[in-house]
Amino acid sequence: MRRVLIIDDHPGVGQALELLLSLHDIEARMAASPAEGLALLDAQPFGLVIQDMNFTADTTSGEEGEALFRAIRAKRPDLPVILLTAWTRLDAAVALVKAGAADYLAKPWDDAKLLATVENLLELGEANREIAQLREARAARHAALARRFDLAGVVFASDAMANLLELAGQIAAAPVPVLITGPNGAGKERIAAFVHANSTTGEGPFVALNCGALPAELIEAELFGSDTGAYTGAAKARMGRFEAANGGTLFLDEIGNLPLAGQVKLLRVLETGQFERLGSSKTRQTHVRVLSATNADLRAMVKSGAFREDLFYRLNLIELKLPPLADRRDDVLPLAEHFLAGRARLGDAARDALLAHRWPGNVRELKNAVERAALLGQGGEITPALLGLEDAAAGGAGAWRNLDEPSRDAVIAALHAAGGVVSRAATQLGLSRQALYRRLERYGIAP
Repeated sequence: MRRVLIIDDHPGVGQALELLLSLHDIEARMAASPAEGLALLDAQPFGLVIQDMNFTADTTSGEEGEALFRAIRAKRPDLPVILLTAWTRLDAAVALVKAGAADYLAKPWDDAKLLATVENLLELGEANREIAQLREARAARHAALARRFDLAGVVFASDAMANLLELAGQIAAAPVPVLITGPNGAGKERIAAFVHANSTTGEGPFVALNCGALPAELIEAELFGSDTGAYTGAAKARMGRFEAANGGTLFLDEIGNLPLAGQVKLLRVLETGQFERLGSSKTRQTHVRVLSATNADLRAMVKSGAFREDLFYRLNLIELKLPPLADRRDDVLPLAEHFLAGRARLGDAARDALLAHRWPGNVRELKNAVERAALLGQGGEITPALLGLEDAAAGGAGAWRNLDEPSRDAVIAALHAAGGVVSRAATQLGLSRQALYRRLERYGIAP
């Protein structure tokens, strides 16, 4: 907000400041006394206050200015205040700057310096407001999702994940198959657990099977169960996952690894709810919601004949696409803090390294790196070396570097070079102001 409140009992001072600011498209309002200034502050929003330190004739102690400053701080703690006077002792001004005053300028002032200070403070105030609005909007959306749905332990901050959970929550109540796609380690099982928790079968069991972790000859037995002697080593009858998940949800991860014979049986269960254990002719009935996941291109597998087309369309009634962690980088630090669980503190350099890394292993890789660092750090501050991500921090093969993702140090350096003016720093970094605000929020940088 480019509106400045000037509180000074000398009309000439106020008029000179008002003219100077108006020439640079900054609106100024005048108040001749502390009481009038505080009343204007209650009546209108301002981005900055320029106040005198003495208001009574022949007074040079600065006590009136100090009282006014503290009254302003009480009303608007975040409003920047510039102290302006010819008489106040330097130690008094320094004390007020330590108490939160933005700057101290002596009369007669230097126009260029005053303008630069005002421009910077207005710009920083706007940045702080936009960052606060971003935080509030994200917090409000997170709270709204938490009120509507059981988040089932999902940790997120990115808009991409919020959008995905919004969709997943909407379809959770419908008892239809859902296909969750995304790279390995991105958290597909966590999304499946979210869908289960918010479904009509949420009170039932949640049973998971990784079809890629078993030999092909054992997958059917795991899914449908087996009778004694059904295969070598089957010494007794055992229940399969469909029976174990009855009344709840069965999550089939890496569904693309299911052999064709198993695909035929799975299709039958999806259509009729009926199956037989291996080695048995007895037909059993189950009421299970099936959620499946894959990192494979099932459409390409259908074309090659490796996956049944009718099963693909049966499973893919609704698809939830989980982005890789590299595409939802706002989730990196919240996830890291979640995995740390208060056991250690992330240093600034470690935060930079986490945000700079590509995360080819996605959330699983992040969890392993953070837990390793917590173990090796023994409760102290976590460094990039403890994370084992030095190559990424140094710009090696695993690094993530482009104009859209400047490092924390690069952002801070650009802000310093721009005198704290966010728009100038954004231009230097090749970003829009809004993009830089998002990175200030992500890096935890207060302008």
